[in-house]
Amino acid sequence: MLSPVRFPRAGTSLSSLPSIRPSRRPTSRLVRPRTIASLHADTVASPKICYTSISRATVTKPSSNRAPSSVRRYHSPLHPRLPLHEYTNSQTAILTASLAHIPTYGFTPAALTRGARDAGFLDVSVQLLPRGEFDLVLFWLASRRGLLRGRVEDGTVFGAGEKSALGVDEKVQMLVMERLRMNTDVKEFWQDALAQMSLLGNIPLALSELHALSNDILNLAGDTAVDSTWYARRMAVGAIYASAEMVMTRDPTPNMAETEAFVRRRFEDKQVVKDKVEGVGSWVGFWGNTVVGVGRSWGLKI
Repeated sequence: MLSPVRFPRAGTSLSSLPSIRPSRRPTSRLVRPRTIASLHADTVASPKICYTSISRATVTKPSSNRAPSSVRRYHSPLHPRLPLHEYTNSQTAILTASLAHIPTYGFTPAALTRGARDAGFLDVSVQLLPRGEFDLVLFWLASRRGLLRGRVEDGTVFGAGEKSALGVDEKVQMLVMERLRMNTDVKEFWQDALAQMSLLGNIPLALSELHALSNDILNLAGDTAVDSTWYARRMAVGAIYASAEMVMTRDPTPNMAETEAFVRRRFEDKQVVKDKVEGVGSWVGFWGNTVVGVGRSWGLKI
């Protein structure tokens, strides 16, 4: 506590006043750093707690013992990830052996059972495939994509000198027909495969496989454009191929002549639509530039 200050009387000289020295005793106690919990307890017990102790308090951050989540937080729960489209060695062996039985038994559990036997597994081993017949459909689609890529690389689809002379659209049309002809042996069962792919739970993987096929066809045809129509071209090729599969299932002609004519007409229609869209874009651009020029000639700041 500070001693009271006494003022000198009138007429007293300054030399006779005693010197005032600061007291060495601290006027207040140092505040010891405390946690928020202790401060809260002191506040409840004594409402006259000094605010300086809160400003100097040490805040202890609670440690989190939870393991980091593998799910990325920026993914919307309304759009879950696609199911895994990968197979173990046992699943791959069963599915690979089952491909030879599809022309006889179709995309059925009977083909899977006989494939498991050929691979050296028991009949109950088909339970390793959680999606059953749909796994066989997906494996067929993926294997045909790999076979199409192999035929392009060894020169079966395009000739040695013919590949450089063909345009991108012609190559795409040839690749679509080559892929459709790979379904010749299973054409009578393909409607069952389409029924499997049309189920609600199987649609995402079926569309993903269709997009992968469209992307492979355009890449194998030499399409290297990366403009704004990248997705539109793949959607167009996928739509043509999907519609051609429906025609293929009802095509009685040898070597799929009717299906080939349908594919040719669809590519011609696509080119017509493309030309019309480009024409409309050119017309809009011309009149837009004209309006801008007239406005600037009138002094408008555009």
